[in-house]
Parts: sequence; structure tokens; C-alpha cells
Amino acid sequence: MKSSDTDILLLPGIDGSGTGHWQRRMAERLATARIIDQADWSRPVLADWLARLVAAVKGADRPVVLVAHSLGCWLVIHGVAALRAAGVLERVKGAFLVSVPAPARIREIDAIDPAFAGAAVRLPFPAVVVASSSDPFATMDEQRAMAAALGAEFSEAGDQGHINVASGHGPWPEGLMRFAGFLSRL
Repeated sequence: MKSSDTDILLLPGIDGSGTGHWQRRMAERLATARIIDQADWSRPVLADWLARLVAAVKGADRPVVLVAHSLGCWLVIHGVAALRAAGVLERVKGAFLVSVPAPARIREIDAIDPAFAGAAVRLPFPAVVVASSSDPFATMDEQRAMAAALGAEFSEAGDQGHINVASGHGPWPEGLMRFAGFLSRL
């Protein structure tokens, strides 16, 4: 699949993916990519975020590929049931999940609705989990176990922090290459 053949929906984590973040850059560079905005980036409520995801998938013109970072990965995981209930799950053709936080870490952040920290479900579409060995929100073992639970391919990114602007990942060319490879296999 080529990027021009799909609607690429970008799902940031808490506080959104600010200026310079690789997700914002992806939205600027790929004509069919867009960030799914949330009403409240700082105090995420799962039901509200799910409603935005469902609306975006319903409004898509082409097959959908989800590109999530951090808490956005859990939106994808919980989104399976919501998208199925809305009758649009079959529109999603794949998910690229970067820096999936461990549920225990999510529960430690008071601003996040604890409903995000649920159990992983096997994804009904191809997926890849990209993990950093120095992610402060999940160990490599936790991320590897998450990929297995999701039925996703596991991709080690090396010592990359949380793969965000704070860890030096405004531009993330390696990530874009990984995404292009993933997309080509769909």
C-alpha cells in the first residue's frame, strides 16, 4: 500500500505531539496524513478520545492506517471494540505503534483517565510496536510482551528515550523508513 492509497490517522499521546514532533512532521509531509485532535490533550478521557477516533475513521475516504505514539497506542488498543461497535473496524488496515507505555506507568499519572490502562487485546489488523531500550514509560521486556499480546511485530529502535521531541526526535528519519516499510507490506 502507498501513502496516497490510505488515510493516515496520527494519534498523539498526552499533551499532543507539539511543534517539531515527528508526528506533526509526518502530517506536514504526507498529503493523506492528519492528526486526530482531542478536545483536551492535558487531561485525557478515554471515552472522549474514542469518540474522536471513531468519527475520524467513519469520515475516512480511503483505507485507514493508524500511527500512534505513547498514550495514543492505548487509544488504538481500546479503539478496536469502539470501532467494531460502530461498524467501521474493517476500514482499519494497520497500526504503527511507537513507545507503548506500560499500564502501571499510565496509572501513575493523575491527569490520565485510568481507563486507558486496560488489558491488551489481539489486534485484528497488522501492527508493529516500535520500542526504545531507554523509554522511561516501559521497559523493553514490557514493550516486547505488549507486542506479543497484540499480535504485533516487534521492532527495536535502540537507545531512543520516549521517541519524542524531549528525546531528540523532532525529525525521525529512521521511524519514517520503518513506517514506509510497514506500509509497503499492507
